[in-house]
Amino acid sequence: MTADDSFGRLDDDDYPAFTMGRAAELLGTTAGFLRAIGEARLITPLRSEGGHRRYSRYQLRIAARARELVDQGTPVEAACRIIILEDQLEEAQRINAEYRRAVSREVTEN
Repeated sequence: MTADDSFGRLDDDDYPAFTMGRAAELLGTTAGFLRAIGEARLITPLRSEGGHRRYSRYQLRIAARARELVDQGTPVEAACRIIILEDQLEEAQRINAEYRRAVSREVTEN
C-alpha cells in the first residue's frame, strides 16, 4: 500500500479511523455509551488486529444521532430502534422515488 492509498482512506466515510476513546471524545460521551449502542446493534465497530474497536465517520454520525435522542430523555434501546426505523423509512422513500421516476419515464415514452 502506498502513502497515496493511505491518505485516500481519510475521505472514506466507512474507513474505521477512530479509536473508541477518540470517538467518545469527539461525541462528548463515554466509551460505555458506544458499547451500549453496539450491544443494541445500532453500529458494529470494526476491530483492529489487537481487538480494539474502531469507528468510521459514518458510524460516528449515527452515534451522534443516538446521543441526541438520549440527551432528550429517550432510553438507549429506544433511541437505537428509532434510528433504525428512520433509516428504513429513508430507504423505502428512496426506492419509492426511483419507482415513481421509472413509471413516469415509461408513461412519457409510450
